[in-house]
Amino acid sequence: MVKTVRHPPARIRGDVSRRTVLTGTAAFALLPSLVTRSEARLADTPFTLGVASGDPDARSVVLWTRLMLPVEEPPAGRIDVRWSVFADEALLRPVRHGTASADPDNAHAVHVVVDGLEPDRFYWYRFEALGHRSPVGRTRTFPHREAPAGRARFAVASCQHYEHGHFAAHRLIAEERNDFVVFVGDYIYERGGGSPNPVRRHNASIPTTLDEYRARYALYKSDPLLQASHASAPWLVIWDDHEVENDYANAQSQHLHPRAFFLKRRADAYRAFYEHMPLRPAARPRGSDLDLYRHLEYGALATLFMLDCRQYRSPQACNPSHRGGSRSVAPCPELTAERRTMLGARQERWLAGRLRASRSAWNLLVQTTIVAKIDRDSGKGPRFSNDPWDGYPAARRRLLTQVGPGGARNSVFLGGDIHAFAAAELKRDFDDPRAPAVATEFVASSVTAFRARADEPAAWRPKNPHLLFAEGRRRGYLRCTLDARQLQVDMRAVKDVRDPNSAGESIASFQVAAGTPRIQALKR
Repeated sequence: MVKTVRHPPARIRGDVSRRTVLTGTAAFALLPSLVTRSEARLADTPFTLGVASGDPDARSVVLWTRLMLPVEEPPAGRIDVRWSVFADEALLRPVRHGTASADPDNAHAVHVVVDGLEPDRFYWYRFEALGHRSPVGRTRTFPHREAPAGRARFAVASCQHYEHGHFAAHRLIAEERNDFVVFVGDYIYERGGGSPNPVRRHNASIPTTLDEYRARYALYKSDPLLQASHASAPWLVIWDDHEVENDYANAQSQHLHPRAFFLKRRADAYRAFYEHMPLRPAARPRGSDLDLYRHLEYGALATLFMLDCRQYRSPQACNPSHRGGSRSVAPCPELTAERRTMLGARQERWLAGRLRASRSAWNLLVQTTIVAKIDRDSGKGPRFSNDPWDGYPAARRRLLTQVGPGGARNSVFLGGDIHAFAAAELKRDFDDPRAPAVATEFVASSVTAFRARADEPAAWRPKNPHLLFAEGRRRGYLRCTLDARQLQVDMRAVKDVRDPNSAGESIASFQVAAGTPRIQALKR
């Protein structure tokens, strides 16, 4: 239950000045303007997981926090959590406040939908509970759909393995003070290992139950750099596989566990995901189902289509009968079957209808992985990974008929998953060198997750001329600047993933002009 008190709307500017950011590893030592307003010591406060906001529209936004209570003698029952929204960074002009209940059945997580806000405005917010104040977060509403196409600056990130490094990329994202942050999957990793030189360790073994997934999210969200990123701007989130289990597909476990067992595990993982993300109540899971795909309109400038590439997909093709999950495969008849789907029939129909109806200057298709065809032939004939869109070529073809000439204009795909940066021009027929591009694609490298064959992506390019850039040795994120005329994408890499204070640098920059699905590399 949420009680809301409305104040008269305040007129505020749509931007704020960039404030000095201090670096350090102590919790809440980053971003003084966003993170250090709590009057309570970290050891005392229930707000040790920070605050977050997400999924804004022109009049509302979701605010999130989760109370972490003493293991011994926690308060009984529901806990009242007061929330406040302010029109100014000094917190002198309140515009909304109310009270929400933190329920033990939901891990004392709070999702507040604050409405009645002004379009295209920054706001600041905080929570209070049990005599303590939370850190302060910065959020914003999106422009109204009738507003002229303006400008947006946002980051795209994915794949943040806790053991493989510090989240310096999130510190850099927070310093940039974006309009919003897009996260495209693998918020947590359910398994450890994978890196020859881990910098820290998970707090438990592989989670399979609700309590274990909750503990894994609490570990990740206790990281001060990730907290700073959440507190700096609203997040738009989707998931990939590690939020449940590596390489799972729909109801099929990578290890081919019994269906009932795996769906129970998936239900627990989905519930923990919802409890820890700034999602609207419509996304609350129903057993092992969670409606995650959706679209958000950033005024007339862009529609963001947030796609779910895990929950409804066909199992990976060309695998031996005794195993699931992903592998590099030679083409087999199953791979090209028309019935195979990445998004599921219902999501495909929804997306096709929304793309037809879109009148936005740009259409941003936010999904999990790489869309471009990547022939990984090493001299023995064509080979493809069967987990990304290469494992679903018929579904990819159906999708790409919806964009470009006769479809949605200025379509850009944004993804992650492969632990590498990539830029590609997408075709409806990748086998025809003369086929025109119909959309562009940019893939963010991992925030931290290690890539064993780091030089492999660069080796893809000779056999895949539509792949214009690929770099697997660096960790980082995409910085995107969009207006009605063009999109600029800077591939931002941290210099040392083992250093929480690492500097960042742009290793490549690209531009896409409105009206043409061609990528231009910018000189550095």
